[in-house]
Amino acid sequence: MLLCIAQLVLCTNLIHALRVLRTSSSQVPNFPEFVSVGVLNGLEILHCDSEIRRTEPKQEWMKRVTEDDPNFWYWTTRLCVDSVQTGKENIEKVKRRFNQTEGVHMWQWMFGCDWDDETDDITVYLQYAFDGEDFIYLNLSTESWVVVKPEALITKEKWVKSGAIQLAKQYIHKVCTVGLKNYVRYGEKTLKRTELPLVALLQKSSSAPVTCHATGFYPDTARLFWTKDGHEVLEDVDPGEILPNGDGTFQTSVSLDLSSVPSKDWDRHHCVFQLFGDKNKHVTRLDQSKIRTNGKNPPTSIITAVVVVGLIIIIIAAALFYLPLYRFLFLHLSHS
Repeated sequence: MLLCIAQLVLCTNLIHALRVLRTSSSQVPNFPEFVSVGVLNGLEILHCDSEIRRTEPKQEWMKRVTEDDPNFWYWTTRLCVDSVQTGKENIEKVKRRFNQTEGVHMWQWMFGCDWDDETDDITVYLQYAFDGEDFIYLNLSTESWVVVKPEALITKEKWVKSGAIQLAKQYIHKVCTVGLKNYVRYGEKTLKRTELPLVALLQKSSSAPVTCHATGFYPDTARLFWTKDGHEVLEDVDPGEILPNGDGTFQTSVSLDLSSVPSKDWDRHHCVFQLFGDKNKHVTRLDQSKIRTNGKNPPTSIITAVVVVGLIIIIIAAALFYLPLYRFLFLHLSHS
């Protein structure tokens, strides 16, 4: 859900982002061999894995999908079940090509599309990766497969012969041109809401950087930054990723190294949270008496520490979406 910023002027056109990430793994303890996660604007909407072997809605409003596609749960479940075996075969083939038949490995593919609800433009991503590194992807502009690793040449040759690009285009039309717009319509109330975060100042020790931590906000299109005397601080800052909390909201943080700043000047600094498209800024002054350290346990509402399989999968999927190396494709009728 990316909103544009040009010369510090906020733009309000909304990009709706759909990602379908599917992961086949080998020798990963306490983790399903196959996991499929559908995420819309940062919210998990669909889930299936090799243990439950069916596609399930993760948002109540996704149950409306049968209004437009009566067979949706049937074909997505069939796709998931078929992918369990297909993924297992693919990861074994790729492992042999890399001569890495032992140890933990992952074969991942991501299908994604971004829809601008003002211009109606749609951008599509189709990419595969092995062990966290790009393997092969589809360039829709030239309608050709682009090989990233030499080991993917065999895959490209097979897909060219089988006409996999045409199958991909059919899937794109079904999911992006039609499906994505329907999903946004079903969840309009949820997707267009805004929630402000709970902000806390954290510090591991008296000599460590001060971290401004914001949690519980929505949507994920937001900025968290430090200012001094009203001007944004660009040096000695370490921004964190925006991550899901598992309850439909997000968290992020930004650290500021104050080792060279006199204690008396600390209160000239402020942590600022701002949702893109919102002119309002939510400011927290750097008050040394309000900083939580290891000796002062932060409240559970600030630090998310719930560890369940579903949340782990969500966090893994979200992390993959945000890191450049982890852009992957799922093309359901293709084989490596």
